[in-house]
Amino acid sequence: MRILTFVFTILAFEAMSQAKPVKIVFDITSSDTLAHQAVMRHVSGMAAAYPQSTFEVVIYGGALPMVIKNKSSVAKGIQKLENNPNVSFKVCQVTMDRYNVTKAQLIGNVVIVPDAIIEIVTKQGEGWGYIKEAHH
Repeated sequence: MRILTFVFTILAFEAMSQAKPVKIVFDITSSDTLAHQAVMRHVSGMAAAYPQSTFEVVIYGGALPMVIKNKSSVAKGIQKLENNPNVSFKVCQVTMDRYNVTKAQLIGNVVIVPDAIIEIVTKQGEGWGYIKEAHH
C-alpha cells in the first residue's frame, strides 16, 4: 500500500509540474490590510507552486499604502518576492499623484505604471487571467 501511495504521489507531482504556465494579474484597490495580506498569500503560494508562471499585482486607489514604506502591513512579503523574476508589483501613477506620493516613498522594486486600469486591461488583452482581490 505504501508503494502505491508513493507512486500516486509522484504521478500527481509530475502532473502538477508539467502544467502549462499561466499569467495572472491581481487587481487590488482595497485599503483593508486583510485584503493586502490575502493577495500576498495568494501570490506567494502560487509563485511557489507554479514557478514557471507569471504573476503581477496592480495596486491603486485605497490599496496605495500597501506599497508605501512605513505604512505597508506586507512590506516584508513584497521584499521577499522582489528577486523573483516572475512576480511584479505595479502601482498607479494617477493614484500616486492624487495622494501626493513619490517614488522615493515606495517599497523596493515596485514599478510605477501610468494608469492601473489600462495596465490591467492590457494584460487581459494579452491573455492574462484576472483576479480581483478583496476581503469580506
